[in-house]
Amino acid sequence: MAGAIRNQFNLVGNTVNSGASAGIEGGGASGGGSTGADSATVQAAVAKDAKDWTLDEQKAVAEDIAAKGEASPAYAKAKAAMDAGTKFSVKLTNRITMEYRIIGINHDDLADGTGKAGLTFEAINNAIGQQRMNATDTNAGSWEKSELRGRLNSGDLWALLPSELQSKAKAVTKMTDNKADCNYGDPSATTDKAFLLSMAEVYGDIYRGGDQYEYYKSRGVTGSNYSGASSDFGHLTRSVGEFSSTTFDCVASSGYFGSYAKASGHVCVFPAWCF
Repeated sequence: MAGAIRNQFNLVGNTVNSGASAGIEGGGASGGGSTGADSATVQAAVAKDAKDWTLDEQKAVAEDIAAKGEASPAYAKAKAAMDAGTKFSVKLTNRITMEYRIIGINHDDLADGTGKAGLTFEAINNAIGQQRMNATDTNAGSWEKSELRGRLNSGDLWALLPSELQSKAKAVTKMTDNKADCNYGDPSATTDKAFLLSMAEVYGDIYRGGDQYEYYKSRGVTGSNYSGASSDFGHLTRSVGEFSSTTFDCVASSGYFGSYAKASGHVCVFPAWCF
């Protein structure tokens, strides 16, 4: 299975962009989780089908849930939408439509230390296209130093997101195993507005580097029961290959967890972000 997936990846070889992550760490969160959202917007969201929520309503719901938890009038509706895999969509600046869903509720830590981001979203189609993690086949520095991280947070891929989404996305702290030492060593932190999921966030504690998102946990996704992680496209994670200095782990379209790609290989990217 892993070999079949790897054969689909188009490999390239240029030079490593060693400065890809410059300027990202200083990004602060826009707002915190300590106050409730505009009640009228939250009530409007509660009154309609979640699939029809606007970006403003998604943000209001997220902030209300961050402030009130399960006491938020929108909590039950947001959880039901997550459990059902409700699809949202937004048009990118290149006019391609990106589909996405809720994968976490009060899951991610805001980078400014004010609490949790109420909702975490993940793209579920190939609107961002096939991208490489690095220009050459190295996973040195892992996600933290990768070219792709820089592009997603402040470069050309970030620019694909519409301004109304950019302005709402909150910087969060992400834990990643940034070493490729065959042991999945101690995770370290980065600050990101857009990120890829880690293997742990999809498959749970068979990996290190973040807690499994509620969406995948509700589907019972593990290393041996992975159909709940299936999608139309195999896609990159931010986790380095366990036994290699040149690869990053992937989620196969079947949900299978044993796939990987060379760091310079072009693979579909499913960015995630928080409101």
